[in-house]
Amino acid sequence: MPSTKSAARGFQDRAVLWSIGEICAIDIVAGACDALVAGLDTSALRILAACTRAEADYDVPDLLPLALDELDLVFYPVGSLAGREAAARMLAVQMLAGELTPRELALRIHQRFGHGLPLVERLAKLDDEYDILEYGDRTSKQVDAEIKAEALRLAQHRRAPAEPTDASA
Repeated sequence: MPSTKSAARGFQDRAVLWSIGEICAIDIVAGACDALVAGLDTSALRILAACTRAEADYDVPDLLPLALDELDLVFYPVGSLAGREAAARMLAVQMLAGELTPRELALRIHQRFGHGLPLVERLAKLDDEYDILEYGDRTSKQVDAEIKAEALRLAQHRRAPAEPTDASA
């Protein structure tokens, strides 16, 4: 059974992914169940965990901020700049943990954010590099190494602001 600290981190990560549309509401409900099993317990978390598939899409937007607040975790509004940056950092941590390959990280960043998120612009450009490898003098190992360096940079600055900004413009 995971520790309550790792359960809280996992629940926070799911909330971040939900805020950028990477996962659906029922995944948040599953995360709430996992958090309860791991020993986290608040009233909003219990209500969230009790949601059915049919209720999830309607109830998660209202219950998730409450559950995160009760756990002293950060809620990132859907589409917020802070949420997009937190998601990018979280994906970088996943790559460093071996859950994604460097190419998968660059592709997911590029697909999700394009070239419109300055924090991860280098990763989007590196994803483009894979498409032109056969025409240049670089190898996929060199591109992989640069992606790993970028992921490490992102992971070292992984933080949650006290008040996330909603600069989704």
